Amino acid sequence: MKNLFGLFLALSLIAIPAAAQNHGTSAHGVGGGHVPAHGPAPHPGPAPAARPAPAQQQSRQPQEQARQPQEQARSYSDVKGHPDAPHVHTKGDQWVGHDTGKDDAHYHLDHPFEHGRFTGGIGKGHSFRIEGGGPSRFWFGGFYFSVAPYDFGYCNDWAWGTDNIVIYDDPDHDGWYLAYNVRLGTYVHVMYMGNG
Repeated sequence: MKNLFGLFLALSLIAIPAAAQNHGTSAHGVGGGHVPAHGPAPHPGPAPAARPAPAQQQSRQPQEQARQPQEQARSYSDVKGHPDAPHVHTKGDQWVGHDTGKDDAHYHLDHPFEHGRFTGGIGKGHSFRIEGGGPSRFWFGGFYFSVAPYDFGYCNDWAWGTDNIVIYDDPDHDGWYLAYNVRLGTYVHVMYMGNG
């Protein structure tokens, strides 16, 4: 009887932290180990109307401020508890934030796929553990990637030595892939940099 109780106690001690780890964002319908069955569909038309830019600090030279383009503020927190980053809903695999279409200047490349194409496996069934690096250069299995500069802020909470990601084709932006973080349910645009 003591052995049975000891086994039960040991299993409970293992199960409680695992359940707490998975509770995180998955309780809100994002992340928690969910892997989308497919990537986003191509955007069907023009991008949604731009939101007004946030108020900027006053400049001493108003003419200089007027000449500088203002970045549009964007919020991705579509439901209470969802991250303010591009993400995928666990129900229905809705890719929130992939709606700017082909003409998004943030993802324009003069030479798409200049380092070749990623051949390590695309989509569900091909999960990779990030082995190191950071947004400007990370790797797994000898494959190297770089996050789009515009997306750097959306991967601040990624664990660059332990998180699992799945790579999906980007149907709208030539030369880019989408790296989906399985733990968080968020994604960023990434460029394949080759293999070593």
